[in-house]
Amino acid sequence: MADKIFEIQQKSALTKARTGKVALARGTVQTPIFMPIGTVGSVKSLSVLDLETLGAQIILGNTYHLWQKPDLEVMENAGGLHNFSSWQKPILTDSGGFQAWSLDKLRKFSDEGVEFRILDSGKKRFLTPELSMEIQTILDSDIALVLDEALDAQVSESEAKRAMIRTRDWAERSKIEWDKLQAVKQEKTPGKNFLFGIPQGAQFLDLRRESAKLTMELDFPGYSIGGVANGGEPEEIMYRQVLAQTEILEEEKPRHLLGVGTPKDIVQMVARGIDMFDCVYPTRNARHGSLIFKIDENSYETVQISATRFRQDFSPINSNSKFPELRLYSKAYLCHLFRAKELLAYRLATLQNLEFYLDLMHQIRELISQGGFDSWWEKYGPVGSVKL
Repeated sequence: MADKIFEIQQKSALTKARTGKVALARGTVQTPIFMPIGTVGSVKSLSVLDLETLGAQIILGNTYHLWQKPDLEVMENAGGLHNFSSWQKPILTDSGGFQAWSLDKLRKFSDEGVEFRILDSGKKRFLTPELSMEIQTILDSDIALVLDEALDAQVSESEAKRAMIRTRDWAERSKIEWDKLQAVKQEKTPGKNFLFGIPQGAQFLDLRRESAKLTMELDFPGYSIGGVANGGEPEEIMYRQVLAQTEILEEEKPRHLLGVGTPKDIVQMVARGIDMFDCVYPTRNARHGSLIFKIDENSYETVQISATRFRQDFSPINSNSKFPELRLYSKAYLCHLFRAKELLAYRLATLQNLEFYLDLMHQIRELISQGGFDSWWEKYGPVGSVKL
């Protein structure tokens, strides 16, 4: 039987939203939670001290990229990703499955695994479920993911079923190898790491339900729902994909949604039973000068800070921020930094967007705990979209 790592604390009366805590070796994570993306062991432009000030509880690292650089020898000699990056709180690592989808011109699938052509050198490397487990064991991530095959939203039902079955087979191979590696690891070092399964199914709700049931048969301690928002599908389709699986997956296990999404998407997905989120949206947008600002309890605004309207806006970037820099510097100054391509711009913008996201998660937890989520969640959205 899978280890019990999740405790539900408070449930919404009218939706599937809940607060809870995930007990991991390096700390307890309060949910719902957002995980900043630390692809190569770094959340771009920020230090671990910044992440601690933000209140980040857990970050995400990327198995494929860390396998390439710095490589497994460096990671093993460093004693794992926590020691290497100096981040001592929990880390979740993906499996390489997302790169197998996103690097579509540089990879080739087979039942055995995924062959990648490395862009820098032209060399080929082969990632199997077993090797993904080995890499993640060396990284020593608190939560690892099985290797999966994600697909574009526009695939046929037969393609989606084939990938779903392959993902289930890979999940079984991943779990067998993971259990072996963990048994050896725990003889040497204390603390247990956990492996999450990944239900897929593309946009086909029957396949989504079938995949959830097949993944449940392997009895993972938690799940990471995959393949949502892989092709810019409409919001309602994404929401239905997720609900089809959260209605089936065991309530007592944590549910992570891979790669979603906007602030509105996160609120909608919490209402559909998701506990953990990761997405490049706040950090990638920040590097392109797209900033998210809270308007009120029900709405937010996304702006391009380099726009002319901000050239002489001398108000603080965020007068309520935890960070002195965001209270000190003006929007006009940040506009100038982006126009001048100064590196400080990326850090300030990233701080703003991640602070917004982590504050939103705190707001969600408080609303669920106090019983206010049910009357709030449908109203929440970007400026102009609030329902009356």
